Amino acid sequence: MLIVCVVACSAAPHARSFSFDLDSIAAMGKFPRFVVNTYRWGNEFFNGYDTTYVQGTGYKFSAKITADSWMDGYSFQLPDNKTMLMATEPSTSVGLYVSYLALSAGYDINISKLITGVDRSRQRLRFGFNCMLFSAEAYLIRNDIGTTIRKFGDASAPSRPNYTFNGINNASWGIDAYYFFNHKKYSEAASFNYSRIQKRSQGSFYTGFSIYAQRLDFRFNELPPSYLDQLPETWAPDYNYRVKTNNYAVRIGYGYNWVFAKHWTLGISESPIIGVRDGYVTPWIEGKSRKVSLSMFNRAKLSVVWNAGRWFGGLVGMTDLAIINNHKTTYTGGTFSGEAVIGYRFNLW
Repeated sequence: MLIVCVVACSAAPHARSFSFDLDSIAAMGKFPRFVVNTYRWGNEFFNGYDTTYVQGTGYKFSAKITADSWMDGYSFQLPDNKTMLMATEPSTSVGLYVSYLALSAGYDINISKLITGVDRSRQRLRFGFNCMLFSAEAYLIRNDIGTTIRKFGDASAPSRPNYTFNGINNASWGIDAYYFFNHKKYSEAASFNYSRIQKRSQGSFYTGFSIYAQRLDFRFNELPPSYLDQLPETWAPDYNYRVKTNNYAVRIGYGYNWVFAKHWTLGISESPIIGVRDGYVTPWIEGKSRKVSLSMFNRAKLSVVWNAGRWFGGLVGMTDLAIINNHKTTYTGGTFSGEAVIGYRFNLW
């Protein structure tokens, strides 16, 4: 709305000069002044903070170089004390991004494929919006390329076959939104988005909702007979483990920023996500075995952030884990990621 007002006023017949300064825009007339006052009220409501604990960066633009690496992991605890652990090879990319306020554009290079010549990348898309009052996230994670069986057999002494397994087609997507109770003194953006600076140590509980879908398909019938003999009988005759569920949950968590030295902040965030799962889990018969059960998910983040005037940098780690219990089988699967960033802030006006 503010941008529309600026464009309209700058195109008016009597407009002789133009400035992005809010006071200059407000001086253009009643409507521009109303828009500016509305913007200022909204900015204070959603982004107001106690300057003793949090401060802005002082810059609208930033340029940063990122290095991002992530991998998927899948674990099965099976009847008769059997276990199976799978993990993908890491996918690593390096990118250059330029940001203006909440807008960002850039380009990534798949380093994994460039170095090895093998496309190990799986699809992962994330979108996030963060202000002092609340945060919202949307994501899509897909793996239909394959993985590697790292452990298999008796849980007490499993074999380590490092067997390449391509019978996989998994996807999950969802949205999260949550409110910070101590939003005047704690900034999640300071520890994970580099858009605020935490001046004094402070933490906050937060709560919200999470809606996500799980689509898992492990085609274990592609494994050798020696593997199939150790899988649950309830998976026979096709030996596929499949999940098709929608999940509706409450997210409750706590975040803390520890300013342990000048220019340095350690951030941590932990949030279990508990709700209901509606859909099908192996063994199933489409249309007949649909049921509602307990949904369990966990998201944890850890960061170390450095700020020194215009320069900033940091390391961020994140884990997303889902747990599914069904017919004496426990599935645990998720994504593990790490990011390194170095950047520079500046103003053009």
